[in-house]
Amino acid sequence: MREVFLFVHPTLGVLGILAALWVYVEAYSVDEARLRRMKIASFVVPALFLLTWVSGGLWDSFFYEADRAVMEKGSWAFVGDTAMEMKEHLFVVVLLLALYLPILASAMDLRRAAETRLPTMTVSALIVLLGFAMDGAGAILAGSVHVGMTTLLGS
Repeated sequence: MREVFLFVHPTLGVLGILAALWVYVEAYSVDEARLRRMKIASFVVPALFLLTWVSGGLWDSFFYEADRAVMEKGSWAFVGDTAMEMKEHLFVVVLLLALYLPILASAMDLRRAAETRLPTMTVSALIVLLGFAMDGAGAILAGSVHVGMTTLLGS
């Protein structure tokens, strides 16, 4: 079960990032078909990030303490703690932006002028950039657990 959460959580996060990128691309040049796809994608983004939040929360509740104990034995403990804090704080911002995205995409007439597309493109680009930063922090966190395990095993 541990491995399921370990892979589901980042997979859902990356799919949420890709959905936000999809919104950005569709908003870049809007016609009727693109507008419809963009609105659908704008609802997919918060759904995926809410599922990411739930799966990450379950993983943290059941498995993070054991990983933290292993991580503390290695030389990257501070780096791992910092990466985890960064992920926790950035995720709040990303989740709020993801929840705002369908409101923004649905409320404006994005076909009217380029200026009306800018807020939607900005929010989706921020989700992509911050999401990749969180993904990188997750990789650093996993690396710090690996360093701790290597220290424990004496390899």
